[in-house]
Amino acid sequence: QVQLVESGGGLVQAGGSLRLSCVASGRIFSNNAMGWYRQAPGKQRELVALILSGGTTRYADSVKGRFTISRDNAKNTVWLQMNSLNVEDTAVYYCNAVGTGYNYWGQGTQVTVSS
Repeated sequence: QVQLVESGGGLVQAGGSLRLSCVASGRIFSNNAMGWYRQAPGKQRELVALILSGGTTRYADSVKGRFTISRDNAKNTVWLQMNSLNVEDTAVYYCNAVGTGYNYWGQGTQVTVSS
């Protein structure tokens, strides 16, 4: 059984920063893609950032230059550093790990940005 546990969400003022963490426990292979998605009220879940096991990254246009995704394969951990946050970044952020034969999601962590 694999679990993804997110932490680091919270309330922050516009212009501030937060760092989200996601730790994968259980049997999970390092050759995978790990990512962060978010879902705001009334909106569909969307990709925020993705990182492959080799380090290749992909970002949503709305967060490019502000967010940075990183990972430690040995620790099965992925981080999302979020800078210059704005109210449009308010959402529940979900960690995801996808590989051959599996696709796991965390429970989500709330990020609220106040104006």
